[in-house]
Amino acid sequence: MPYRPLCLVWLCVALVGCQSRNPYVASSLPLPPAPPQAARTFDASAYPTPARDYGRYRSWSWRNGQLPGGFANADPAQLADAISGVLDQHGLRPAHGTTGDLLVSADLRLEKRLRQARDYDYDPYPYGAIGYGGYRNGYGGYGSVPIVRTYQVDVMVVRIDLFDARSGQAVWSASAESGSDRGSPREREDALREAASKALSGYPPR
Repeated sequence: MPYRPLCLVWLCVALVGCQSRNPYVASSLPLPPAPPQAARTFDASAYPTPARDYGRYRSWSWRNGQLPGGFANADPAQLADAISGVLDQHGLRPAHGTTGDLLVSADLRLEKRLRQARDYDYDPYPYGAIGYGGYRNGYGGYGSVPIVRTYQVDVMVVRIDLFDARSGQAVWSASAESGSDRGSPREREDALREAASKALSGYPPR
């Protein structure tokens, strides 16, 4: 077999290579010391966010001491009174002489909306002309044809934001619309209360 001597030669070369010294020597170096601030660093991303305890919010005050803003046709004091009444229904009392657990910010703005109304116009011949001798094929008489009208109205939009007084984080934010800026002062006040109630209808979240 001509290949057997060649295999023996390669085997000898391999054995000689194994006996030679390996130029690559494993070595280990000690890890560098941790920076001094490592012991005081807290990685919040490594822990789940704790559930917010809404039960600890018992009082409130206006954020930065500012009453809600509004437009010319609405009295900001009426909006402030409406929000105060809705917060009271949720067990939140105004803080007197101190900062409340919640800071409240609110504003009132006027926006335009498109509405549609369906009217009915009576057609004396809804199924075509009347044939000879009266109604044709059992049809005839008067029928109604719907007419859709599109018109624009002004609505009042109330936005309410609640912030944690300690951390400054947002706790609640919602807006709702109701009624129009037109009407008597009593009607506008009722519309403000309705919008404020809608904006806080889901508080506290469950």
